[in-house]
This record gives sequence, structure tokens and C-alpha cells, in this order.
Amino acid sequence: MSVDTPRRIVLLRHGKAEALAESDHERSLLDRGQKDSVAAGRWLAGSGVTPELTLCSTAVRARQTWKSAAAELPQRPRTVYEERLYEASLGELVALVNETSDEVADLMLVGHNPGLHALADALTGEAEGDLVARMNRGGFPTSALAVLTFTGSWQAVEHGVGRLVAYWTPHT
Repeated sequence: MSVDTPRRIVLLRHGKAEALAESDHERSLLDRGQKDSVAAGRWLAGSGVTPELTLCSTAVRARQTWKSAAAELPQRPRTVYEERLYEASLGELVALVNETSDEVADLMLVGHNPGLHALADALTGEAEGDLVARMNRGGFPTSALAVLTFTGSWQAVEHGVGRLVAYWTPHT
């Protein structure tokens, strides 16, 4: 696959989770989070977005979100549970994306805020219609999805390289 291949990155924030648990890492999805995660998977399937590789946070709520969303896809992508996604900063998220093999055209990250919102905002150099305004106004709520496209190598991903082509939330 050429480094000039069009690429897509999909960002999915975990679903609504319980407020308290033994630790933050162990917080489970609430019923609403479960339903919203299924809806996110249906949206992905309906839009034709099926990532080849998904990097998912090891936090319980992120794993549950991905399991519910992935069940709605026509084909489950290869999934790697990545500890570094939990509480990842913008810089750490960009570094994870930069590590992706150029054999992968479509990548998904399932993780947490504020990192995912910061990544979507930072990568967006262009956008369809009012998507940036909608995303920033809504603050990237639980189960939100952002889809960005760019051309080039994953190693070259940096601020402003992407085009925000879709933004979806379960409660708009």
C-alpha cells in the first residue's frame, strides 16, 4: 500500500459509564452507554465505515463500548487492546497513530476524553459543512464518533492534516 493511499481515522469515545467503581479503570457502562454503543456501531455499519484495525483502551467501559459497537459491523476488525490509550494526552495519541503500519488504510481508536476530542480538533485542517462547530459545541460526548480522512503515511500524521468528514453523537 502506497503512502499516498487515502486513509481514514475513526475516533469513538466510550459510552456513558457508572460514576463510581473500585477504580476509574474498572467503571462499567450504564444501560444508556450500552444502548448508545450499539447505536454507534449501527451508524458505522450504515455509513460503510469498517476499520481494518481498532486500538481500544483497556478500561472496562471502552472495551464494553467496542464489543457492543463491533457486534453491529458486517466484519469485526482486528482489535488491539492498548493500555496507552487510557488517560492518553494529545501527544500520546498522535504517537500511537504514528506507530500504525502503512498497510492499514482505516484505523479506529476507542478511548476517552479529553484526549479524543483534542485529537479530532488537532487533526482537523478542513471539514465538511459545520462539523467542527458541531463537534466543539457538543464537547465530544460519550459514544460520539468523528471520522477524518487524509492522504499520506501514518507516520506523517500531525496537526491539521485531516479533513473531518463525519461527526455523530447518539443524542443530537
